[in-house]
Amino acid sequence: MTPSRPTPARSAGPRPAPRRGVGSYRWAAAGDINAFFGLALDNLADLVLAVSLLATVFQYPVDFALSHFVPGTAVGVVVGDLLFTWLAFRLARQTGRENVTAMPLGLDTPSTFGMVFLVIGPAFLAARGPADAPPEVVTAAARHAWHVGMCAIVASGLFKLACSFVAGPIRRLIPRAALLGSLTAVALVLITFLPLLDVFQSPLVGLLALGIVLATLTARLPLPFGIPGALAALVVGWGIHLVGTAAGWIEAVPHASLDPAAALWPREWLSALRLEWLEGWADTVKYLPIVIPFALGTVVGGIDCTESAAAAGDEYDTGAVIGVEAIATILAGACGGVIQTTPYIGHPAYKAMGGRAAYTLATATVIGLAGLTGTFAYIYQALPPAAVYPILVFIGLEITAQSFHATPARHFPAVAIACVPALAALVTLQADNLLAAGAKPDAALALDLYTMRTLAAGFIVTSLLWAGMTAALVDRRLRQAGAWAAAAGLFTLFGVIHSPYADGRLFLPWNLSPLPEVARGRGPIEMALAYGLLAALFVAWGLFEGKIPGSTPQDPPP
Repeated sequence: MTPSRPTPARSAGPRPAPRRGVGSYRWAAAGDINAFFGLALDNLADLVLAVSLLATVFQYPVDFALSHFVPGTAVGVVVGDLLFTWLAFRLARQTGRENVTAMPLGLDTPSTFGMVFLVIGPAFLAARGPADAPPEVVTAAARHAWHVGMCAIVASGLFKLACSFVAGPIRRLIPRAALLGSLTAVALVLITFLPLLDVFQSPLVGLLALGIVLATLTARLPLPFGIPGALAALVVGWGIHLVGTAAGWIEAVPHASLDPAAALWPREWLSALRLEWLEGWADTVKYLPIVIPFALGTVVGGIDCTESAAAAGDEYDTGAVIGVEAIATILAGACGGVIQTTPYIGHPAYKAMGGRAAYTLATATVIGLAGLTGTFAYIYQALPPAAVYPILVFIGLEITAQSFHATPARHFPAVAIACVPALAALVTLQADNLLAAGAKPDAALALDLYTMRTLAAGFIVTSLLWAGMTAALVDRRLRQAGAWAAAAGLFTLFGVIHSPYADGRLFLPWNLSPLPEVARGRGPIEMALAYGLLAALFVAWGLFEGKIPGSTPQDPPP
């Protein structure tokens, strides 16, 4: 999912009377081929990403992931794209137009990283215990983490469903710099940086694929015969990988030992229909400060995507678009999925390709067949990560670029400061890997790690709050800045942000568990007090708005 660029104003002149009927609707066209490859490969990349990261970073069992949460995740894409296909037919019937393009829907890339690194992975490690745990413990931990992921996705869907009725007020309440700043933080730190590590682990494959992606998708340079850039990068990278492994220049894909035939026709995911996953709800609550901001981001993104489609000529109902993504997300979670769905900002690009409704129908078919039949295991085994991840680098860069493009220039500092907590999360993630490998920090380093961990805890919400506060200060709206600081203090009191505990859990301020020695003078009470004093300072300062030269509030962002 990427935020949209500002859309041009639509003409206020009279519109031609709509012609009824779908007899003239050309729902399939040659442009659907390119559109299909772009949308389908994006979704496949997200699935490969989720499974690969869980397996390599957290040692999550690959066979469990393929048989349990890949099918349910595919269900969300199938339902969402089928509903968007139906909405395209309905719009064609209402308007009588033959060139209606369906809204694209797929897996949300930012929350894919969020679910892997901040929800499922930590939940699995906490339930598993030592790395040498017996197989039955590992399987039980994988199942519990799966249940936590399902609960988180269903909660996201319910939140989005509620937002579909009040999307407009939410968008007006939270500055764009705050919403897009938190997405930029995830885009730069997780979506762009981490995949680049895999690209450089196999430079013969990764750098060439990355170059093709940057040239075709970022620079918009066309390939001969209209070949999609994502497909070209994947095929070239895959081809070099095959030749290189055969010649001994490149190591085989780490998961090549997987037997994909054993993953065919998975039935294990159907256990989700027994609602056993509700046992994970108690452990899911502490992850909601991570999950809900991602869901809010897709709601705002859905509004922007609808406006972008309207500017391109296809006026969909905003509530219907957000409602579809909410329903698809809920059904995905209830069927075992662990990644939320979202409308993609690419509608104008797909329309420019000549796409209609066939590309979303084809995407639903291919992703559904790959996920539900288990043939995705063959794709996962065959595709080297270095050939797939450049697509994710492009997504990260696109989100970052569009975040700045869609934000007023004076709010650029707000977007930038939103990235700082995410950088702390990145350092904390790497430090945890070192500690797990046996590193022993001294007292000074232990203090640094504690400080880094508290800054990283709940970093999505912290990014949003800091960016909102900075944007309010830039606009000389000091009382609003005080409100953002007060909200940060309130969230700190309950561990929504700056939790001092290693697992980032929530707590009640009057029932704090014992804190480490390094927390003395810098625990949640002290940090909440600091935010409170800052809020009081801004509010008091705000009483002089208009009385001090240069303190007049600026116009709000467009």
